Amino acid sequence: MNRQRGVALITALLIMALLGILAANLAWDNSLDVRRTMSMIYHDEGVQAAYGAENWVTTLLRDDYAESSTDHLGELWAQQFPVLPIESESIQGALTGELVDLQGRFNVNNLIGSDGEVDEDALLQFQRLLVALELDPRIAGFTADWLDADQDVGFPDGAEDGMYTGRLPPYLAANRRIATPTELLAVEGMDKQTWDTLEPHITALPGRTGINVNTATGPVLQSLDDNLTAADAEGLIMERENGGFPDFQTRFQTIVAPELLDTLVETSGYFRLRVVVQIGTVRVTYFSLLYRDIGGTGAVVPILRSFGTI
Repeated sequence: MNRQRGVALITALLIMALLGILAANLAWDNSLDVRRTMSMIYHDEGVQAAYGAENWVTTLLRDDYAESSTDHLGELWAQQFPVLPIESESIQGALTGELVDLQGRFNVNNLIGSDGEVDEDALLQFQRLLVALELDPRIAGFTADWLDADQDVGFPDGAEDGMYTGRLPPYLAANRRIATPTELLAVEGMDKQTWDTLEPHITALPGRTGINVNTATGPVLQSLDDNLTAADAEGLIMERENGGFPDFQTRFQTIVAPELLDTLVETSGYFRLRVVVQIGTVRVTYFSLLYRDIGGTGAVVPILRSFGTI
């Protein structure tokens, strides 16, 4: 009898232990489900906040175009966003961001002319930009070969499918204009260090675009002519501080060759918005490529969106 009672006691203890383990697992799973659900809610809220910032910026750029025909770094759109709080009964977070004039950078798609052939003036300018950044100027030729439609290896610096199919994993040259500058990471001669140095000074925009001298980076200004030095570029940047160049064509006609003078502008049509939203432990990074119709109404529309990376 005592033996049966002992067995029953042990059985009851085992059942209680199993029930305790099951309850603990259910509580843990429930906790994970709640956390997962809240993260999804916070992420969705962050995305909506980013879209809201984008909508505000499109209005800002449209109003700026209506008020001024010149874009420069002293305008409101060019300022770093203040940290904007996101507050409600259930959500606490913050939003910040920045807007960059992409026509203050070298558009790598300019390397290909309207005839589909390599534009030699743009190629030389890209080489000068690389030299100004103390990078290998051969990357300009490799990039031009990456973009042009043929399979002819450029001379003296070129790389086509034969170069890339021998890699692990193998791949082919794009042989077309690119949509984002990060595609250049696949080009011969490009490594992480080179990319980090080059990225702030290049972009990839649809078709051919001019360079806004009021917002161009120092190395991009230096790339406009062989005779321009880093000190010259710094002087130009200081000269434009108070609202840009009063008459950029007159200022640059004695500095750059006529064929490059025609590519300089003071009004921009392409901007990149970067928004970072932090809600709880969830962080949303949003990029938006914005196009402004500078030949008409000044309407602004997003043409490329991405989360996490450019």
